[in-house]
Amino acid sequence: MRYQRLDLNLLTALRALLTERNVTRAGEQLHVSQPAMSGMLARLREYFDDQLVVPVGRRMELTPLGEQLVEKVNDLMLRLDATLATRPGFDPATSRRQFSIVASDYLIQVLLLGVLREVHDEAPGITISFAQPSNTAAVDLENGEVDFVINPARFVTPNQASIVLFEDSYHLVVDPAHAPVRGPVDLDRFMALRHVTLESNGRPQFESWFLAEHGKLPQADVVVHSFGMLPQLVLGTSRVAVMHTRMALQSLRFWPQLRLLPLAFDAPRLVETLQWHRYRDLDPGSQWLRDKMIEHAQRLPKPEALLLDRG
Repeated sequence: MRYQRLDLNLLTALRALLTERNVTRAGEQLHVSQPAMSGMLARLREYFDDQLVVPVGRRMELTPLGEQLVEKVNDLMLRLDATLATRPGFDPATSRRQFSIVASDYLIQVLLLGVLREVHDEAPGITISFAQPSNTAAVDLENGEVDFVINPARFVTPNQASIVLFEDSYHLVVDPAHAPVRGPVDLDRFMALRHVTLESNGRPQFESWFLAEHGKLPQADVVVHSFGMLPQLVLGTSRVAVMHTRMALQSLRFWPQLRLLPLAFDAPRLVETLQWHRYRDLDPGSQWLRDKMIEHAQRLPKPEALLLDRG
């Protein structure tokens, strides 16, 4: 099919070439051979009367026109995807949709496990894949590579739809049988302790804030890649770990010998937000899963209430 002399089948090739800036990788993305991809590039160059992608040293770079087309082509393809995905209705019981969500293991544990149980019962044909938060999450959302991103509010991109899901606080987790620490823990004591910390595609919010506020971080004996490993590496040692209050309280169910200690210095609140592409606002499948996540978040008690329940 042609529109204004352009074969519309070439739009996906154009997007791949502008994204990959490499004929071979663009061909791999579209599952076509390199000669076939080269032929598509030649036709695109003829249509636009521009090279689009040119060698610069050992790299391939976009021409000025190619750079201008990146955002416009992504926007066009996302509009097309959203239009094709929209149906008069959405039946979760029969749907075979696939959704992708960027979320940490902390978010999966405190919020999304309940969502996944409901999806399992109500929509057995739906597939959900998770990816760890990263520096490219906002770009992936913008380009339509993921359906949802759940991240702290400081990472929200203003040009996409978003909503606050819930808030959380921080506590220090210790094993009192091995770490003679009493709370609340002041700043000097906090700095003197041996810590287990997390780094996964960068530092989490608390550590980033602490470094900016105090100029250095406490000693880290162990650095891990998932929040769920923190309490296990505190257990049976004099190490401590800063954890989200909700997840820390859940950890006590499995390791009741651990204790939560309050911090005697100001610490930020964690505000978790859900983002999705604005073109999927009216997609009934996306809206169904989005509403599930929002409903579960609204039912979460405040962390202060959870602490009071424990006495």
